[in-house]
Amino acid sequence: MIPWLDDNSHAFPAIETALTDPNGLLAVGGDLNTQRIITAYRLGIFPWFSDEDPILWWSPSPRCVLKPTELHISKSFAKFSKKTTFSVSFDSAFNQVIDHCAQLRNEQEGSWITDEMQQAYQQLFAQGVAHSVEVWDEELLVGGLYGLAIGNIFFGESMFSKRSNASKLAFSHLVKHLHQAGFQLIDCQVHSQHLASLGAIEISREDFKEFLNNIDQPLSCEFNLDNVLD
Repeated sequence: MIPWLDDNSHAFPAIETALTDPNGLLAVGGDLNTQRIITAYRLGIFPWFSDEDPILWWSPSPRCVLKPTELHISKSFAKFSKKTTFSVSFDSAFNQVIDHCAQLRNEQEGSWITDEMQQAYQQLFAQGVAHSVEVWDEELLVGGLYGLAIGNIFFGESMFSKRSNASKLAFSHLVKHLHQAGFQLIDCQVHSQHLASLGAIEISREDFKEFLNNIDQPLSCEFNLDNVLD
């Protein structure tokens, strides 16, 4: 029986109680208050639901992650990144990035980035918790990604690409910055071939919890954008 969350509390069930089928379904209900969302991510939980569903909270096992020191760059992409005329920015078009991600998912997989989700993550961006990376072809936004930076973990949410290699370029710049800033892990949530090609691996729930238990170490970790593109 999946528990319903109390609207007046941000408490979640232990992630070990999540279902194995569907993998990781942990709880239902509650709201998308920003403090509830931050609490969820700190516990290894994230919201994922479609318009016709109640809010569903997930903590799958195994967990797909990438260490910033283990990004895999193919020879062809390294050649592309040196020659491309695309430019990359951070936190300059968050609303556009999440809107593009939502449109792409609507076309391909269904509308899990609902209006309610977009509004919640826009509030997290205003609070300095959510961040975006943008890829530009002159003044046209052609790729990007967004996620949450909490302690020394970056929790990736979604990415989009309207040009070949655009989302990969955004991701490689993000990883470079996170490595420079002392982040220990990027949470990619669920395995995909695209993420695996970039160096992402699957780890057990127990190993993921070890990272969560040290989420604020080192305490100096900040998503500071100064000199990120040097």
